[in-house]
Amino acid sequence: QVQLVESGGGLVQAGGSLRLSCAASGRTFSNYDMYWYRQAPGKEREFVATINWSGGSTTYANSVKGRFTISRDNTKNTVYLQMNSLKPEDTAKYYCKAGFAYWGQGTQVTVSS
Repeated sequence: QVQLVESGGGLVQAGGSLRLSCAASGRTFSNYDMYWYRQAPGKEREFVATINWSGGSTTYANSVKGRFTISRDNTKNTVYLQMNSLKPEDTAKYYCKAGFAYWGQGTQVTVSS
């Protein structure tokens, strides 16, 4: 089992920045590729970014490429999502995922115009 706890969400104006964190406990964090997803009201959950177990490979959704950066610190069992140049359409609940099965409870991000 892996337990995931997201933090860092909040209300920000368009153009602003936030840094989300996802702290993991349980099984060895460095064994897992990590993901960020988001879900806006009335919409399906969508992929945002992923980072492989070592941090050497990252992939982003086109909608966030160039604005968001995923990173991880395996010594702290934590994955991050740095979000810059935020837009109102980035408003959603953001979830982290470990491997294929483990999800956190999410953290709300609201971007005002």
